[in-house]
Amino acid sequence: MMKSVPKYHELMWPTLKALKALGGSATNLELLDKIIELESIPGEIQDVLHTDGRRTRLSYNLAWALTHLGKGGAVENSARAVWSITDKGERLKEADIISLRDEVRRYYQELRKKRKEEEAELVESEEETIRDWKDALLDIIQNISPDAFERLAQRILRESGFIKVEVRGKSGDGGIDGVGALRVNSLLSFQVYFQCKRYRGSVSSGDVRDFLGAMVGRSDKGLFLTTGTFTSSAIQEANREGVPAIDLIDGDQLCDILKNLRLGVRTEMVEDVEVDEEWFKKI
Repeated sequence: MMKSVPKYHELMWPTLKALKALGGSATNLELLDKIIELESIPGEIQDVLHTDGRRTRLSYNLAWALTHLGKGGAVENSARAVWSITDKGERLKEADIISLRDEVRRYYQELRKKRKEEEAELVESEEETIRDWKDALLDIIQNISPDAFERLAQRILRESGFIKVEVRGKSGDGGIDGVGALRVNSLLSFQVYFQCKRYRGSVSSGDVRDFLGAMVGRSDKGLFLTTGTFTSSAIQEANREGVPAIDLIDGDQLCDILKNLRLGVRTEMVEDVEVDEEWFKKI
């Protein structure tokens, strides 16, 4: 029985196995579910939270496993965040994983040697920089009023193409905070019920189950937004057959959505200009 969360290098081979089992390509969530199945990872290990409190340590370590596999040429990532196995990845055997990991480590070591000290620090802290702005954003959202958070969800839906978005607030029942209609084309639209929870921890399967119960007979589609994360059992509950489909948006995804919609988040592109002194010596 597995007693601790597998480290990133311990997930590299299971990731390749999962990709092969899924036909050669998969999303992060599909990979995570397949690895849990293939490696028989127990629920208590699946639900261990990372220190950021918004995702599990298992999903965090999987992200680093994919990063190393990508740098080693074993997998590649499309613009739509779909991972696919390469010819090199197909040829790799379990015994080759340690060598691949060491190869990627040497790559990063050489990269640090070639760059100036400040640039090297930026490379090492790249993920922390991303976390910094997301941590700051989520801290702000977690400190706004419940009404303001519901209005934020309403704005997100409207900016994403929903119409007739209604926030029910205190009048909401069964955990339903609001409802909107998503127009598919000029003829068709369908209702989507949504729930918003400002959590620093994880949304449980019980929360999702309550939301599902409130939706039954009303709509075939739901949306659950949180500033926290979802336990593995909550994700399974949302994807259970025979019940209305629920899309889950955790804190990490919420930050990306706000950034893409430019709602309270500004992105500045900095032009980096470098003078080539050697070029002038050749004139």
